[in-house]
Amino acid sequence: MRHRLHSICPYFAMFPETFVRTHLQNLQPSGAIFDPFAGRGTTPFEAALNGYRAAGTDTNPVAVCISNSKLNAPTLAQALRRLEMLDHQSKDFEAESEAEEFFKCCYAPSTLRQLQFLRQRLRWRKSSTECFIAALVLWSLHGESHRSPNYFSNRMPRTISTKPQYSVRWWQRHRCTPPRRDVFEILRRMAEFRLRDPSPGVRGRVAERDARLAYCAFPGLAGRVSTIITSPPYLDVTSYHEDQWLRLWFLGGPAVPTASRFDDRHTSTEYYWSFLADAWRGVAPLLASESVIVVRIGGKYLRLEPVKERLLLSLREGLQREVLALDGGTISPFRRGQRKIFHNNFSRGVQREFDFRFSANA
Repeated sequence: MRHRLHSICPYFAMFPETFVRTHLQNLQPSGAIFDPFAGRGTTPFEAALNGYRAAGTDTNPVAVCISNSKLNAPTLAQALRRLEMLDHQSKDFEAESEAEEFFKCCYAPSTLRQLQFLRQRLRWRKSSTECFIAALVLWSLHGESHRSPNYFSNRMPRTISTKPQYSVRWWQRHRCTPPRRDVFEILRRMAEFRLRDPSPGVRGRVAERDARLAYCAFPGLAGRVSTIITSPPYLDVTSYHEDQWLRLWFLGGPAVPTASRFDDRHTSTEYYWSFLADAWRGVAPLLASESVIVVRIGGKYLRLEPVKERLLLSLREGLQREVLALDGGTISPFRRGQRKIFHNNFSRGVQREFDFRFSANA
């Protein structure tokens, strides 16, 4: 049965936990599991559920918050106690004046005041309990509020944060108004739902760090990672920071979308493969003498054989060790899913994903 924390918050290009579980069962790793592009932490969390020491890196604070909320979840009593305290403290909070029309159209005044309070108060990078609460907020921050009472916002997709001007025009055209939602009531309800399943006996961590600096984030794992299961950012597909701007705002970012300064959007094929080689170079010191690397990769207009060849070359260049393909690769259809609700730009040109397994021996 699927653990309830797996789906604590939707995220782009996430592979299912069954993908990770299948490879863990087939490989039976002897060391730690690592994901240098952790996303919402499916690899480390599923690995921890199966008793493995697990870790990862990601540059996106949204991904880091979601991942660590699962890997170090509090007990239900701890979460409810902290929510009760925060709810009480919020009564005396004076709301900020958000000048942007977007926020006035997106949230009811009382809902926005509660969100502003939590945005200021939660120390999600330092407290595991507050990290979990922040992740619950991220799940409910925007979504299809006309279909579910668990979303705080006016009608929006639940996976991406649509741009402010577009959103306002859409709401005005369709005469949509923000629902009045009690943030703490919803958070208590969601905490009770998410924490019904037991947490893994093994704790883990996803560091807010570029994959190219993975070793710096986890020096204690040097030579101990026997398996990497990962999915790098897809070539020329999306900017995670731009498309998650509202969640980033809640975690302390600006109140407007900003172009990403990180490596999550690639328009140059050559730069993309060079970046991956650098990422493998950052992971190399963590690998055991014998390791397996499982990669799911995709992008616009890519074909199996060229992708396999370039991926293999990037691994050899970055790891500086013998790397062999363990299979010819498999193709799986790309699932557009919920991203099509507001627009189709994300999946345009992306029709297939490719899975590969490699061995890397020192």
